[in-house]
Amino acid sequence: MPRSPGGPPEYRDRVRGCLLGGAIGDALGAPVEFDSIDMIRHRYGPAGVTGFVPDPRGRTGLITDDTQMTLFTMEGLLRGGDVTAVHHAYLRWLDTQSHPAPPPADGAAFRTGALREQTWLYSRRAPGNACLSGLRHGRSAPPSGGSGPDGHDLTFSGEPGPVNPDSKGCGTVMRSAPFGLHAPSPRHAFEPAAACARLTHGHPTGYLAAGAFAAAVHFVMAGEPLVPAVRQAMDLLAAYPAHEETTRALRAAVSLASEGDPNPEKVESLGGAWVAEEALAIAVYCALSHPEPGDLRRALLLAVNHSGDSDSTGAVCGNLLGALHGEAALPADWLAGLEGRDTVTELADDFAARFGDGTAADPRTGRPGA
Repeated sequence: MPRSPGGPPEYRDRVRGCLLGGAIGDALGAPVEFDSIDMIRHRYGPAGVTGFVPDPRGRTGLITDDTQMTLFTMEGLLRGGDVTAVHHAYLRWLDTQSHPAPPPADGAAFRTGALREQTWLYSRRAPGNACLSGLRHGRSAPPSGGSGPDGHDLTFSGEPGPVNPDSKGCGTVMRSAPFGLHAPSPRHAFEPAAACARLTHGHPTGYLAAGAFAAAVHFVMAGEPLVPAVRQAMDLLAAYPAHEETTRALRAAVSLASEGDPNPEKVESLGGAWVAEEALAIAVYCALSHPEPGDLRRALLLAVNHSGDSDSTGAVCGNLLGALHGEAALPADWLAGLEGRDTVTELADDFAARFGDGTAADPRTGRPGA
């Protein structure tokens, strides 16, 4: 059962909630990602988007690169969890953006795994330029600054990383929720997320925002209510050099949520979400504005009805609230229309089986009992 009567969600329910909630937010926001709020209201009415709407090809419920990369992040964690394992998983994602179908294994270390055989993932959904160029730059090996098996021996000096050193795009944050789903401490969520964000985005704000998001997910998974979880993630973030941009953005989000009366204009006062700290701040604001399980629909609609990067803010908000409330809180009608739901659920269950009850995973595939 997903939870005991009246009790908190069980681990598997939270893992499912995180991935499926993120995918729902992603699919809600994707068709309006590049539209202004005025255009959204003109097209869909004063309330804006109120559910899945067709993309330009007339299809609804489609996920984007945000969910694609989140799935490959999770597969990398199942395959070992260090920077190299996650980097190889991202190279498999890069294959999905570069080929029409799974390419031959051809001896490449990264071309093994269950997700690469999912042909529906071989579709370009407006992937971020820094994600593409960063992975192409370091295709043969991760950038300098590796980590041990738990990713916890890195130091963060606040200096730009070697790949795309000026980039702090939201592509770091939108893929980093899985780091917080199973970690022995907040730092063990924060630092691997930041290290793997630095594979593609070298700006300190880009990778530290990813770490802060992973830490917030970790605190939620540990049973913290949403406000303390965000505040503890901010406290941890403050220990790292060059945290100031991300800290300011999160402080603004927390303060704005305390004012009540959430609306798209307040969302847009936090930025456009094209960069990491703004995407994280908007997602946190929307989650804090509607933190109860019964309000998850309203939170996700707030997260996508604005003039910025709607799919990323929807995805991050959905990851956070899904981890908090579990799959049972997700709107059933949105789940029913979600692309790739079976694959997302199966991967979440594999992860929960591996880390929730100690079931061993096959090192070649990351699948329990395979």
